[in-house]
Amino acid sequence: MVQLTINGKQIEAAEGTTVLSAAKQAGIEIPTLCAHKELTPFGGCRLCIVDVQGFRVPIASCTLPVSNGMVVNTETEAIQKSRKFILSMLFSERNHFCPFCQVSGGDCELQNAAYAEDMTHWPMQPGWNKYPVDSSHPYYVLDNNRCILCRRCVRACGELVGNFTLTMAERGASTLVVADTNVPLGESTCIKCGTCVQVCPTGALIDRTSAYQGHDLMMSEIKSVCIGCSVGCGIKMIVHDNRIVRIEGDWDAPVNRGVLCEHGRYDPMNEKRNRITSPMLRKDGKLTPVSWDEALSVVADKLKPLAGKEHDGLAALASTRLPVEALAMFKELFADGFKSGMVTSTEEGMTTASVNAVAEKAGAFEGKLDVLKNADVVLCIGANVAKSHMVAGFMIKRALPKGMRLVNIDPEASELDDLADVSLTPKTGSDLALVEALQAVIVKEGLGRAPLSIQNADGLIEAGVNASGVDAETLSRVARLLANAVSPVILYGKGVTAQRDEKLVEALLDLAKLTGAVDAERFGLLSVKGEANSVAAAQFNLDKQFVLNGQQAVYALIGDDFVSRRLAERLSKAPYLVVQATYASLVTEKADVVLPAALWSEQAGHYVNMDGRIQTAEKAINAPDGVRESTTVLAEVAMRMNMPIKQDWNTSLRTRKASVTLA
Repeated sequence: MVQLTINGKQIEAAEGTTVLSAAKQAGIEIPTLCAHKELTPFGGCRLCIVDVQGFRVPIASCTLPVSNGMVVNTETEAIQKSRKFILSMLFSERNHFCPFCQVSGGDCELQNAAYAEDMTHWPMQPGWNKYPVDSSHPYYVLDNNRCILCRRCVRACGELVGNFTLTMAERGASTLVVADTNVPLGESTCIKCGTCVQVCPTGALIDRTSAYQGHDLMMSEIKSVCIGCSVGCGIKMIVHDNRIVRIEGDWDAPVNRGVLCEHGRYDPMNEKRNRITSPMLRKDGKLTPVSWDEALSVVADKLKPLAGKEHDGLAALASTRLPVEALAMFKELFADGFKSGMVTSTEEGMTTASVNAVAEKAGAFEGKLDVLKNADVVLCIGANVAKSHMVAGFMIKRALPKGMRLVNIDPEASELDDLADVSLTPKTGSDLALVEALQAVIVKEGLGRAPLSIQNADGLIEAGVNASGVDAETLSRVARLLANAVSPVILYGKGVTAQRDEKLVEALLDLAKLTGAVDAERFGLLSVKGEANSVAAAQFNLDKQFVLNGQQAVYALIGDDFVSRRLAERLSKAPYLVVQATYASLVTEKADVVLPAALWSEQAGHYVNMDGRIQTAEKAINAPDGVRESTTVLAEVAMRMNMPIKQDWNTSLRTRKASVTLA
């Protein structure tokens, strides 16, 4: 630790800490514009200059490491004068018309910095430049007239997302932020994650969704969890008048550290489906709005005679986007109360069934996403994290320029192929033979770090080559790359788990042990799972395939989930169908009873992400009149059935062995 003095205050900071960070930790604010806690220090704006005893001139605190005995002053008269001059220059370089800017409502860091220095006007006239405004993007606008050239957006796109879409063009006063080779942003390689917009300190990047919606003081900020997938990113919902104005990444969230993808940031803001706001019963062939009491009475009368009939009574399925509390009540009501033999989830265990089957024998064997931070080789198999679970993909993409090696194995072409050091496109269904061949190469060449008995290595290699269509030389190259890695990670997804092959998951676990990805201290094997509560659904045994075989009724708790056409077709064959859903769909069209359900943001609850973190999602807005939360409806159904529910979800969640450590 290093001892130093800032503004007369003795403080202690870790070696390597910058003066800016040390001051912040001590509660001393130093204004800055280009610095950001998740980005590499840049020292561009110079607003964070401080006086350091022994230094001839003021120096930027964001790039200055602390040292023993250092004496720093952040508020001398000279420093304050310099800050005002720096701000004056920044305002004069471009056209910063605060009254007309969409971020002048409290979240413009340039404006706030000026107010902090008691500035009320421009000391110098701006240059009156007319830079082009790029409005080609569906979610945001790039206006270089308001840019201060801090390069936060450029750095975030590369350092945090690993996409490297944004860069700088021209020089000096003509410098501009551009996309790729100066193409329109909407036609560029942008993946629409919005990280650049969130880090922009001015109105240079304008969020179309939330622009001109009011001053920040009018808004409420609610921290919660994104339920777009099983990564479980921390988010902040900015709410006004019972409406979500925008969604931001939470920079303090342990999973994503502030980064979000398009699905978490913008999809919820662009929902186009038709909302269901009243219970409905099918009368004379048409769905007709009715009261909650009438709808629930009909449901109770229809379902009560089916209780206790394991095979020809009731089938039930629930969305894995629902909170743990709702899934636990659902399981307790229909599996334990009704004794139904067909209670599952809309995901049908596609991403978890084979994984949990291995966990039943081996215990927890999968790690956390954090292992990707220090991985030097990543084998990605059957997981297109460039499209789904994108934040997990960001963790890989941003590490590639630092030396991480990527091997991508997928029968279908993906964006990862262009980034991978080695890309394999094996024949569909050949994954087990391919993994066993990789094991055989490592054992044959004596590169294994753990014992693995293989009787016929040459035979397995040949079988893998023949089954997959991958040549022996490439296969051997991948095996050596993994075996020689210091911190290898194996990441697998639906391409593997959808095969429901327990042997394939066991083979991946053996490969992970063989290469040192999994040992007594490290768990470098992980699967990306599916939707937000895939892990919780699996823990409640809601992971079997949905099959209708003589059941007289189906209760489908869809919530705000999307329903595949295939599942909708199977549900349409139900003799009697009760659907609890947020939006109209192919399923509700066929239902006999429709019960309106609350949105994800209209109910609180817990979610278990892909690596076992139990996280709390907060309620942000109130549901429309007539719409009830899923747990409220389930409790009402249980009461009318005389089936009391304990609601001890935490205990129930841990009854079954999990592939990850739940915490």
